[in-house]
Amino acid sequence: MSSIKRAYFINIGVLLAALTFSVAAGPVFIPPATALRILIDGLPGIALPVNWPETFSAILFKVRLPHAALVALTGAALGGSGAAYQGIFRNPLADPYLIGVASGAGLGAVLAMAAGWPSSLLGMYAIPAAAFLGATATVLLVYWLAKVGNSLPTTTLILAGVAVSSFATSLTSLLMLRSAEELHRALGWLLGGSILGGWEPVLAVLPYIGVGLAALVVSGHVLNVLQFGEEQAEQLGLPAERVKALLILAASLTAAAAVAFSGIIGFVGLIAPHIARLLWGHDYRRLLPLSILGGCSTLLLVDLLARLLLAPQALPLGIVTALAGAPFFLWVLRRAKNQVYW
Repeated sequence: MSSIKRAYFINIGVLLAALTFSVAAGPVFIPPATALRILIDGLPGIALPVNWPETFSAILFKVRLPHAALVALTGAALGGSGAAYQGIFRNPLADPYLIGVASGAGLGAVLAMAAGWPSSLLGMYAIPAAAFLGATATVLLVYWLAKVGNSLPTTTLILAGVAVSSFATSLTSLLMLRSAEELHRALGWLLGGSILGGWEPVLAVLPYIGVGLAALVVSGHVLNVLQFGEEQAEQLGLPAERVKALLILAASLTAAAAVAFSGIIGFVGLIAPHIARLLWGHDYRRLLPLSILGGCSTLLLVDLLARLLLAPQALPLGIVTALAGAPFFLWVLRRAKNQVYW
């Protein structure tokens, strides 16, 4: 078995194991083997002997599986967009929130909450819709501020992102202070807590994340060329500025869609691509899909840990990823001082 086939085999195996244990854990424990049998039985054309309570199937397909699917999609979006950002900026410390996706989404969501927490299911979609619009508007503003003529200097883009993110974060804090009755719910969302359950949010976010990740995966060769520098990429016939802008847009909107439905979850977009790079190399043609699979598995395992640590209370995912991700980030930072990644 070739190394690349082995990499995909390992990642898919870890993902299936993480998914199985994720849907098994909860107030009503479903043995992992039984959970796997129920999942297989639900596939078209497959019928296994039913030797489990009917409530297990209802809990799994109506509650836990849609939750796990949303978590996995979020992890995939953050892992893929994080790998793309690291390639665009040629920096292993870049993540999907670098130019304001998280702060813009937070501002949009809190604006919707401050206007009155929706009570109906249709109204609940106002929160993720506002978060997505806020993230999109922030990225477009940062892009407009950073653009110099026909070029998009990386340093200017990062500085504009920092400035706009700080401004959006300040407005978010002000709104939270003025809307004290919604403070707890807003804080829960900002720390990585989804506000919607069932299959509806999964179906709503799937097209955005699916199209965005597909665009990033097919751009693996382009990202490889960008690692030589923009001038060298231009000499090789690649319109570097245009391609960079399109990749930033695709990665940002993918991350924005995930954040809109799942809240702000840090470090996954940093950790998953970095581990994939350490284990399987720098070629973005395989690094992007492996980061997507790694992001799925990482966030599913984090979600499992968040539900078990203080059971029956579930911790927001952002707290757990920060506790694990901050030391990892410091380790990456120390390692980057003595190593060349590109």
